Amino acid sequence: MNQVLTKGFILIVDDNPTNLSVLSEALAGEGWRFRVAVDGESAIAQAERNQPELILLDVQMPGIDGFETCRRLKANPVTQNIPIIFTTALADTESKIHGFSLGAVDYIPKPFAQAEVIARVRVHLQLQQLTQSLEEQVRDRTTALQKAQVQLVQQEKLSTLGELIAGIAHEMNNPIGFIVNNIPPLQEYIADITKLLQLYEQEYPVPTATITTFIHNLDLPFVLEDLEKIVSSIEVGSERIQHLSTSLRSFSRSDSDTKLPADLHTGMDSTLLILQHRLKPNGDRPAIEVIRAYGKLPHVPCYIGEMNQVFMNLLANAVDALDEAIIQGKMSDRIPQIQITTDVNSQQMAVIKIADNGIGIPERLKQRLFEPLFTTKPVGKGTGLGLSIAHQIIVEKHNGTMEVNSQPGIGTEFTIAIPIS
Repeated sequence: MNQVLTKGFILIVDDNPTNLSVLSEALAGEGWRFRVAVDGESAIAQAERNQPELILLDVQMPGIDGFETCRRLKANPVTQNIPIIFTTALADTESKIHGFSLGAVDYIPKPFAQAEVIARVRVHLQLQQLTQSLEEQVRDRTTALQKAQVQLVQQEKLSTLGELIAGIAHEMNNPIGFIVNNIPPLQEYIADITKLLQLYEQEYPVPTATITTFIHNLDLPFVLEDLEKIVSSIEVGSERIQHLSTSLRSFSRSDSDTKLPADLHTGMDSTLLILQHRLKPNGDRPAIEVIRAYGKLPHVPCYIGEMNQVFMNLLANAVDALDEAIIQGKMSDRIPQIQITTDVNSQQMAVIKIADNGIGIPERLKQRLFEPLFTTKPVGKGTGLGLSIAHQIIVEKHNGTMEVNSQPGIGTEFTIAIPIS
């Protein structure tokens, strides 16, 4: 039994019963499966319904001849890759050249010699199978290269972003530490000086005219009162900067080789703080309202730096969608919003939902959102790697799921779920 053809069949196209008998006997003798068509139209219909591995095609037939049948098969994307061998009594060079120009791979002359038929069919079946195998290897290699590219970009982006933010946080630390540590003694000094001035006023109730004029021009009571307010404002501002520095360090936290229990809410809040400038009013766009509907999440084992990167990508995309909706005039009747919901589902997975009421995503594009290098944004505004990297982090590194639900003109919701243990 011949092992070249392991699946599929060979389609014989010939209107002559004798030729069909000879070809059928040759193929059956090798254990190859085959089907028969007696004209070009039925051959095309059969090939479209169920693609054969190879077609043996007679040139001279009633209706459309073999050349026209070949042309139509090669013009059809469904059948264009099927190898076609012409079977013909035409031995002139012009006919052969015409056949090859239409896409045929070989000629078998009539009358048939069974050994020649078997040899030529075997060669082209082997070539077809080798071609299919090479195409599969190319697809596999391409997929592997795309995956490796995404991983390299992800690692580089995370490393670069982490170093940048960690560096900023470190540089902020020293001056803010200096300010924070000096506020208490400054408050004490101001209180002491105020007390001293009050004692002077008690001991010397009638100062000289020069001092009286200076105190009047200075408005000393107001200055002393406002000085305390200024120091209090500096204290509040320094606390906010400290909080930002802490958030930056949390966002840029380097991951170890193992997952560590982390508070996802803290990571989300840190990311929102970093994106605060994008949430504020911008031109014609009002401030984006962020609604936090946090549930009770335990500390979840994860690579927190990479999880923060996922949050950053999804939140930044939500802001982009809202900006685009404003540009297209589709937000005049509603306030731009981002809603963040967290909870634990029945499968004991931490679920994070990030939804916006922006422009939405068409159905035809949703299936491609997580493909590397695919982006719905205008040229220059997106690399097509953000969602691909986010999907890879959630699915491959955290054994979770990432889904998208969107309606054009209404909004988009991304749902992330990762195991709690």
